[in-house]
Amino acid sequence: MTPNRRRLLLIAIVLLILAAGAFLYWLFDGIASIDAVQARVAALGSWGPVGFILLYGIATIAGVPGGIFDVAGGALFGPIIGSVINLVGGTLGAALAFLVARYLAADWVRQRAGPRMQKVMRNVEKDGWQFVAFVRLVPVLPYTIVNYLLGLTRIPFWHYLLATLVFMAPSTVAYTWIGHAGSQALSGDTNNIRYALAMLAVIAILIFAPQFYKRWRKSDVMSDDEPPAAA
Repeated sequence: MTPNRRRLLLIAIVLLILAAGAFLYWLFDGIASIDAVQARVAALGSWGPVGFILLYGIATIAGVPGGIFDVAGGALFGPIIGSVINLVGGTLGAALAFLVARYLAADWVRQRAGPRMQKVMRNVEKDGWQFVAFVRLVPVLPYTIVNYLLGLTRIPFWHYLLATLVFMAPSTVAYTWIGHAGSQALSGDTNNIRYALAMLAVIAILIFAPQFYKRWRKSDVMSDDEPPAAA
């Protein structure tokens, strides 16, 4: 990336930070309940989702876990539209963090990551988008850290972006449904609790499935290595 493009990227990020800060201040100024927040967001019309997406993207750069915004998006926009908004916001944040690590703050990210994690990232370059798909579908590593670390690799940006968009969808939808069900429960409607519980089960499967698979493979290998019993 040329110096001029780096400068433009830095300016764009600064402007996004300022816009997100202004939106956040306006959204919560004098607000004391979830219903009041929902009403204020609804009054913005189509600008409400745009502001939330920008806020999501900037918060991702700052290291805020995406699950917090997924839950908030479900509470503010509902399970369907909220899932779309959260997916766009999460993808935007992942893209910005990737670009920051690759073109603006590579030395800082390497210093924070340490040599061991850098070696891991170099070893996964051969898998390309498949590794991105795995860490998005199965969140074994923190979302915000992965965004920066993948920026240090030679994985093409568009491969990274597309894999993030597609394979981050299941966890995004799950957290969004949880946020929606939670806001409904606060209003006295508990009909969506069963959906929230189902989504919690999905998240649990995504998180713990790799561990069970590793244990199963380990036990399988150990059983193969055991000598046959004496006759």
